[in-house]
Amino acid sequence: MKQLIVLISVSSIFFAVLLLRAPDVLPFGGCEEDCQKCHSLDQQEAQAILSKMKAPSARILGIRMSPIRGLWEVAVEDRGNRGILYVGFSKKYVIGGSIFEVDTAANKTRETLDGMNKQPDRYVDLSKISLDGSIVMGDKEAPYRVIVFTDPDCPFCGKLHAELKKILSERKDIVFYLKLMPLKFHPDAYWKSQSILCSPGPLRLLEENFEKIPIPKPDCDAKTVDENVKLGGELGITGTPTLVLPDGLVVTGVKDAPAVTDLVIKHPRRNAS
Repeated sequence: MKQLIVLISVSSIFFAVLLLRAPDVLPFGGCEEDCQKCHSLDQQEAQAILSKMKAPSARILGIRMSPIRGLWEVAVEDRGNRGILYVGFSKKYVIGGSIFEVDTAANKTRETLDGMNKQPDRYVDLSKISLDGSIVMGDKEAPYRVIVFTDPDCPFCGKLHAELKKILSERKDIVFYLKLMPLKFHPDAYWKSQSILCSPGPLRLLEENFEKIPIPKPDCDAKTVDENVKLGGELGITGTPTLVLPDGLVVTGVKDAPAVTDLVIKHPRRNAS
């Protein structure tokens, strides 16, 4: 009798799970071999999901199928920290944590992270980056030039901006060239970028914006904004804030003043300008 009760209970649970399962993972039917024929998740969609989860500064490093059918494995980097998230095919649910393979007890999530951390630093070709149209912080004649891709509605950009001001209050040998690159999931960032660049005092207006002071609507069409967005795409820069150090090393995320200064000094320009 006890065995019968156990069997009934197990069966009930099993069918309840099948009935209540989210549409992300289908027990029967759906894609058979190649799930990518039926499902897709591009970088823009993944970035929008992160934005809804209050992580707009996170940068998508890669997207691929996870070891579990029905989930995308999304590699992200946020303020220098790398991690893995799993997004369901319905794009309504995100899972954090590790996936283990039963037969081998292998931590498949850790294997992915270890592979990411072995990747070499990424450099960009500085000759592709024009300084025209940049907002300048510091002395243009300073020997250390740092390019900063920033977004007026990115809270982490505001935090980094405050750290850059600290650096300039103590050092005169570093200059920052700010490239306004509004992200698509910040609906007001584009017009704010245009307004800032149309202003006779763009740095002042940007700082007022970071201080939550309302800024006026643009009275011109600043094509520089579109050029910055296009440039960011060509360089593989998808998140803000992103710094390009004097030697072309790309660094994403907020860092405090001492950390930024240390990076700049350790990565001087390789070739004379």
